[in-house]
Amino acid sequence: MALTIESVQAALKGLIDPNTQIDFVSTKSVKNLKVDGGDISLDIVLGYPAKSQFDAIRKSVITALRELPEVKNVSVNVNSQIVAHAVQRGVKLLPNVKNIIAVASGKGGVGKSTTAVNLALALAVEGAQVGMLDADIYGPSQPMMLGITGRPESIEENTMEPMEGHGLQASSIGFLIDDDAPMVWRGPMVTSALEQLLRQTRWRDLDYLIVDMPPGTGDIQLTLAQKVPVTGAVIVTTPQDIALLDARKGLKMFEKVGVPIVGIIENMSTYVCPSCGHEEHVFGTGGGQKMCKEYGVDFLGDLPLNLSIREQADAGRPTVVADPDGAISAIYKTIARRVAIKVAAFSKDMSSKFPNIVFQNT
Repeated sequence: MALTIESVQAALKGLIDPNTQIDFVSTKSVKNLKVDGGDISLDIVLGYPAKSQFDAIRKSVITALRELPEVKNVSVNVNSQIVAHAVQRGVKLLPNVKNIIAVASGKGGVGKSTTAVNLALALAVEGAQVGMLDADIYGPSQPMMLGITGRPESIEENTMEPMEGHGLQASSIGFLIDDDAPMVWRGPMVTSALEQLLRQTRWRDLDYLIVDMPPGTGDIQLTLAQKVPVTGAVIVTTPQDIALLDARKGLKMFEKVGVPIVGIIENMSTYVCPSCGHEEHVFGTGGGQKMCKEYGVDFLGDLPLNLSIREQADAGRPTVVADPDGAISAIYKTIARRVAIKVAAFSKDMSSKFPNIVFQNT
């Protein structure tokens, strides 16, 4: 039986992407499929960054296609292509930024900023161009976590260049003030400062901009959620009931302004004694998963309460950089892929597809 494009597509239809659990044909990942006699060539284009997965996916596709009769050679190229997705209505997209992901908690002290920076670094490791916006004007922590010092340059008037740390582009009020200077500002000033950081930083072709949101769900947070063009929000919580109470408020805030919830990350989920290996659920257990079921959102993963996470972030080398092959880094990378996969399933931004309509009197 002669080899055909249809028979190749049928074989690919039965091949499941290990990350999305959907076949490559249904996700429209198969591109440039060619069949020439017994030779097959194609591209697998993923809608999410997964550099660490490319080789395994390529091998699985080759193995599956080689089982077809009459096959001689199989050539498969795997890569990622990140596109822009829709944001809440009435908010302008940001130039050179495809997707903005807000990382919020509703409550301080749950490890939101540490989670945000490791999430950003994990996306970068997987091949994406990533930026970090430190939106916590009162308590900026990203300069320390990224190990960045100095002041940003201004090449063009009313703009500034992003600072860089561990491959991330970053902007923070912390780059513009002294470390011990208190931000004694009222809400409107804070909102204005954040909008300036967001829109006057000359971001360079970002696939994702991670926004480390300030804790809480008051007027400032609501205003930011309304004015920043957010693709989706990630909620960070601990299993503790009081943290979950505030996390619910954060989730409802984003729903109120039309921002989709990407999912929930449970931080400080468990503690394992480094001496004896005993595991203890210090803050309770199962709270994050219960909240996901309650609101019908995805559980992105849980992270342990571990001294190294805090020490590495304080030293300016977060876990994904300090211990890239470690077990905790692997968790961050898995969560990052889940975030990117969920975002890839959101509606695409179609604003660039429509021409500008100009009415003229004739």
